[in-house]
Amino acid sequence: IKMAGDSRFPDVDTDGSEKNEETEIVVNVGGVRQVFYRDNLNQYPETRLAELINCLSGGYDSIFSLCDDYDPGKREFYFDRDPDAFKCIIDVYYFGEIHMKKGICPICFKNEMEFWKVDLKFLDDCCKTHLSEKKEELEEIARRVQLILDDLGVDASESRWKRCQKYIWKFLEKPESSYPARVIAVLSFLFILISSIVMCVGTIPDLQVVDAEGNRIEHPTLDSIETACIGWFTMEYVLRLISSPNKLHFAMSFMNIVDVLAILPFYVSLILTHLGAKLMELSNVQQAVQALRIMRIARIFKLARHSSGLQTLTYALKRSFKELGLLLMYLAVGIFVFSALGYTMEQSHPETLFKSIPQSFWWAIITMTTVGYGDIYPKTTLGKLNAAISFLCGVIAIALPIHPIINNFVRYYNKQRVLETAAKHELELMELNSAEGKAASSKSELEDLAREGKEGSFYSSRLKVSHSDTFIHLLSEEKHYRTRLQSCK
Repeated sequence: IKMAGDSRFPDVDTDGSEKNEETEIVVNVGGVRQVFYRDNLNQYPETRLAELINCLSGGYDSIFSLCDDYDPGKREFYFDRDPDAFKCIIDVYYFGEIHMKKGICPICFKNEMEFWKVDLKFLDDCCKTHLSEKKEELEEIARRVQLILDDLGVDASESRWKRCQKYIWKFLEKPESSYPARVIAVLSFLFILISSIVMCVGTIPDLQVVDAEGNRIEHPTLDSIETACIGWFTMEYVLRLISSPNKLHFAMSFMNIVDVLAILPFYVSLILTHLGAKLMELSNVQQAVQALRIMRIARIFKLARHSSGLQTLTYALKRSFKELGLLLMYLAVGIFVFSALGYTMEQSHPETLFKSIPQSFWWAIITMTTVGYGDIYPKTTLGKLNAAISFLCGVIAIALPIHPIINNFVRYYNKQRVLETAAKHELELMELNSAEGKAASSKSELEDLAREGKEGSFYSSRLKVSHSDTFIHLLSEEKHYRTRLQSCK
């Protein structure tokens, strides 16, 4: 190691050849040697490699503040860093931009750039996108871990109402938090299914009854079941609203709006049935009630609250608006073209079914989507040829955007599974570190007591525990010391 004034450092001021050697520096990063020239490095003087040029004159402190080791004989600076990331970073001195190689962790690469003091603006846009996605994933993991920690922790300074509010929110919103919460989630799921089945079964004429005015209405038993289901949905929504930490965000959430739409028609129709007859004609009241009853189909969307698959599908469709827009555009162009051609080619036939181009739109839709009801069909040879081309084009137009939509679904589904696994792994690491800290502190206390001679025989036997032994009380209730390897198993 060269200290200030050490003769092993070359005297760069007395030898002209050594001054020429100063025009280049040798860097060894994790075993990979690279030669750099002063002119290239001086393009970016704020980087760590550029600072190496003038660090020799500063002596020991200056050199080892920039690198991990230095060989005066070879004039070689050594860095214990990732050589693969370094190969990408040095591109900035030659090309003015940096590309991240496949297989390198974006977050680790960002840390490497910060170490070499290279600004992130030199990173290419495609790599910045990858880095931002990874940052979002880490933020999502941190958010999930924080939510779990918030559920586990109890703030003694909070009022009893706040604690009760948190308990109700966790009880209704997080089925994985406890066994009773899982039971409530299953009950809610069953009520949704029963309500949907009752809505469908109530339309069967054989199960309907005739009221005093001679109109067919739902069976009273089915009506009672429907009332019980609505009562459950109402109680669930009110409790969730009261216990919500952010009531405005809760009210504006899409799934909560669906819950309101599933509950509201029952109460509006009830009001119209009992009070509306006095304000308007009975027929108008019945039509309004029937229209509101149709809105009950919105409750089927409540299943998305309990199904991660439906949530993934919703997100995939949301991310696939561009592909869905292309699909609709392809179909719209095809429908317009083939309906106009079909109308023109069928005009020569005396029994044509194509009365107008707007009417032909229906034929083009069912043909291009390969449904083909057969209510409208061509009768001329050219019309049949046009129909054959239209459904072939329809198959191609529908198939083209399907693959990106499926990819979005699979990518999001896999991402959610990875995030869940990462959050659990992060919690396990926190438990392990917490247990290690407690074991280390208790061990130091035991050592102090042993030195003082307090209960020496007992503590000396306990001091034989290895430094790698860890007691993880959150993972096991048994009072045993477990090694890290055993804990990982």
